[in-house]
Amino acid sequence: MASSALPEGRAATEVVDRAGTRAGVPWYVWWGVVAVTSSSIGGAWDVSWHRSIGRDTFWTPAHMAIYACGVIAAVICGYLIFATTFGSSEKMRAASVNVFGLRAPLGAFIAAWGGVAMLTSAPFDNWWHAAYGLDVKIVSPPHTLLILGIRAVAVGILFLILAGMNRAVAEGTAEGDESFRSLRRLFLYLGGLMVGGQMFFLMEYTWDVKLHTVIAYIAMAIAVPIVLAVLSEASRYRWAATAAAAVYMLFVMGEILILPLFPAHPKLGPVYFPVTHLVPAKFPILMIVPALALDLLWQRTREWKPWMIAVVSGVVFTAVLVVVEWPFASFLLSKASENRFFGTIYFDYNSRPNGIDRLRVFFEPTYGRELAMGLLRAMLYGSIGTWVGLRFGRWMRSVQR
Repeated sequence: MASSALPEGRAATEVVDRAGTRAGVPWYVWWGVVAVTSSSIGGAWDVSWHRSIGRDTFWTPAHMAIYACGVIAAVICGYLIFATTFGSSEKMRAASVNVFGLRAPLGAFIAAWGGVAMLTSAPFDNWWHAAYGLDVKIVSPPHTLLILGIRAVAVGILFLILAGMNRAVAEGTAEGDESFRSLRRLFLYLGGLMVGGQMFFLMEYTWDVKLHTVIAYIAMAIAVPIVLAVLSEASRYRWAATAAAAVYMLFVMGEILILPLFPAHPKLGPVYFPVTHLVPAKFPILMIVPALALDLLWQRTREWKPWMIAVVSGVVFTAVLVVVEWPFASFLLSKASENRFFGTIYFDYNSRPNGIDRLRVFFEPTYGRELAMGLLRAMLYGSIGTWVGLRFGRWMRSVQR
């Protein structure tokens, strides 16, 4: 992965971007970061609410945290579109694109669509639960629309940050410039939340009792390398994948340590496990290890052709993930993990005594030829995802509007 050093330039206080504002973190970027963080917290909180209490009403604090993301995104991006289109500032228009006669930065249009999609999903989700049941699966039509909206908001804010970073580079900002670094830190932070979002969508495949099934590793190979490759290329940071994976793991570990501090009691039945406090997520996948392996690989293969990097990356990601996660999954199902840190002492209120989660046994484990063929598929999917991510991340370096 070619990564050129940034040229030495003026101090941060002297750098002015093409939009005419001093290099730094614009107010709308901060609000965008708050919006995405709110949706991440709300999503984790909502799943915990379902596992601990059940779906009792639409107006839960967790739901409000999720939909606050849509409201914030719609407001700030709507303002950017309105102010750029109808305002008199040529500097704002210089850092904008034209979409159906409206002008704003590209990220504003993407995030605005995401905010509207999120708010549209709210009444749809309420009706869906009323029609088909109070506690349905994660992947339902209204939830899919909601998740797409959340992803669009996150991608839009990432583009707003990225445009600022690229303008700083184009204007001759040094890599060590505090403005560039501040934007890049936010970029990697949101990238870590996006990795968490990918894993959130794979929750039903990566439950700890399913980590000896090949489908878990196929799913992760499809969803994760593409994001890590995009973040690495677009951010120009050699430890980007490791940083993003660390954000994901710390977020979930914080959830495990914090949520059980709050009391909760089931409001739906039947109740098979006596829940008294909020039930947190399962311990995160050890994604930081394959992410670190990819960072080390990409640093040593900068002169390789992209397809060669992609092929080796798919193999490395899958192999390292299996080597670290397969035995760790066995540990999570052992008595040694039964403590507050690893969180294997927490179960849903509807977890039956004879269920595999309560019995702590693996669900239909995969071995032998089936496992080998499945891992080869995972390597192939990981390679394809990496190639797409590298190409898209490289293109993202050119985004300045």
